[in-house]
Amino acid sequence: MKKILIASYDMEVGGVERSLISMLEHFDYDKFQVDLMLFRHQGDFMSQIPRKVNLLKEISEYTTFRKSMKELIKDKQFRISFARMRAKLSAEFSGKLSRIQEPGYYQMQLMWKHAMKLLPDLDKEYDVAISYLWPHYFVADKVQATKKIAWIHTDYSNIETDIEEDQSIWMKFDHIISVSDSCKTSFLKKYNFLEDKVCVMENITSPEFIKKMSINEVSNPLTKDKRFKIVTVARLSHAKGLDNAVRALKLFRDRSGTDAVWYIIGYGGDEKKLLKLIEELDLSESFILLGKKINPYPFVRAADLYVQPSRYEGKSVTVIEAQILSKPVMITNYSTSSSQVKNGYDGLICELSINGIVEGLEVLSENSELRENLSLNCRKTNYSNSRELENLYQLMG
Repeated sequence: MKKILIASYDMEVGGVERSLISMLEHFDYDKFQVDLMLFRHQGDFMSQIPRKVNLLKEISEYTTFRKSMKELIKDKQFRISFARMRAKLSAEFSGKLSRIQEPGYYQMQLMWKHAMKLLPDLDKEYDVAISYLWPHYFVADKVQATKKIAWIHTDYSNIETDIEEDQSIWMKFDHIISVSDSCKTSFLKKYNFLEDKVCVMENITSPEFIKKMSINEVSNPLTKDKRFKIVTVARLSHAKGLDNAVRALKLFRDRSGTDAVWYIIGYGGDEKKLLKLIEELDLSESFILLGKKINPYPFVRAADLYVQPSRYEGKSVTVIEAQILSKPVMITNYSTSSSQVKNGYDGLICELSINGIVEGLEVLSENSELRENLSLNCRKTNYSNSRELENLYQLMG
């Protein structure tokens, strides 16, 4: 039986974490002994980790990466606190931060780089070690394995990193798995020398589970709301384009006169910014942040339209889940959008702009027949893809 390690950050509610749970649910445990290394044992999805998975004990040094400086000092992690400060100063003095719209990736990379000497190796050898979430330093340098695999979940043409530093890490992996063809293409534009290592494996979905969860009884304001209901499930971050969504809703309501409401399920660092913008545009009753939900499916099921207004995506898990629930879907024309939606068949792709979102909303709100056709085509489509795991098994040998 092959010994497999899968490493990720935590089990907070998110698309990557949901896709990891789905993969673990479908794993062949007769052939593979799976250890799961989570840097921090927290998140609402912890309870959904399958029993056949061996969850490794927390290692205190690795719990630091999603903690604040205040938490680190309280935990007496002084050396790692210093490494974090050094990374922040390095980022600021580089002059790069002022040119980056979303500096989180670059700062995370520097944080790992400066902390590496302070992190312990994992005291176990594996046949295969899988790094499920970037940056991939842990599996690259702290794990002993015959074969190493890294995952790509995002559109690398839209994120800023130290490319030379990144290259040195990517070269330590035997295989790199992308969640879509277009995600692979954008990655290879940046790292073309890695072409022989990259293959595609879509996120595993479970239509039966999603449909079953969608009929659970939850406290759901959408069920009593008589307005035209739009819903989005997303992290509250720059990448997800929710600031554009707020402005688009204002323009759409003013221009069309449609009494529409937009519900957002999710959490993240941009919450205060969004609440301020919502208040400025007098949309407190029409653009509603519902916060984190372990089960978002009843909310999606109760909506008239699912919208993903992202600036970029790898392959959005939530869009596929909305299609599984036979919702009419609209997404912005981010670079990997064609891998998500057959435009005009099982969803609509609108221009990636505020006006583009408004125009898409006008088309779909006014045309119930189009919405019904999109829903019908979703019902005709089989979104189950558990066979994708065969690609992984082949890579693992």
